[in-house]
Amino acid sequence: MAAAAPPPPPSPAPIPETTVPETAPPRHSLFARIRLASIFDVPHIQRLIHQMAVYERLTHQFQATEASLAATLFPENPPPPFTSFTVFILEVSPNPFPFPSTAQQNPNFSPIFKTFHLDLPIEDLEKETFRSLNENDVVVAGFVLFFPNYSTFLAKPGFYIEDLFVREPYRKKGFGRLLFTAVAAQAAKMGYGRVEWVVLDWNVNAIQFYEQMGAQILPDWRVCRLTGEALQAFAHLNI
Repeated sequence: MAAAAPPPPPSPAPIPETTVPETAPPRHSLFARIRLASIFDVPHIQRLIHQMAVYERLTHQFQATEASLAATLFPENPPPPFTSFTVFILEVSPNPFPFPSTAQQNPNFSPIFKTFHLDLPIEDLEKETFRSLNENDVVVAGFVLFFPNYSTFLAKPGFYIEDLFVREPYRKKGFGRLLFTAVAAQAAKMGYGRVEWVVLDWNVNAIQFYEQMGAQILPDWRVCRLTGEALQAFAHLNI
């Protein structure tokens, strides 16, 4: 008697729709926090400003020291945030940031948290230099410095952004947008009329970025500046 044919092999189980294909690239989460700067951030702020001067080809104008920044940005009796010079620090970490306790919270500003999902991990060759104080896995990635101004036409105060800078490994990933949004959102919450800043005419990427954020580029206006010996000459005039 002939042997019976073996049963057919079982059909493979269907792949659920929620299963990620094996060819899908892994995602890398990076957690970001924007907080108010303190005097302890001055060494990082000074380094960031110098890197910005290098990027903007303006190192011949760079004079800021840690001492001068500490004295002017964080005096002994500092005014409340947003009434004078204010600095937001952008930090990143591979781990989620703990929410600040009640004792750590500033009544004028709550830190902003955001999670970024990147296709590739970021290689930061200067992470040790920019490691945050007392936080081993937290690295400073950028900053923005701004202060109040006033529009007579609107009869409203506003903010002027002096500097917005993101370190090279973290560019074009949304971190600059996060910093800019933090300032604009604060202005809107306070009922301010506008936010202004300047941009170098050769920095096409920055111009396109600001236009995408809804900003108007004003070609009819020019920046006027009185500084150095030209400014000091006025100290000796008899008015």
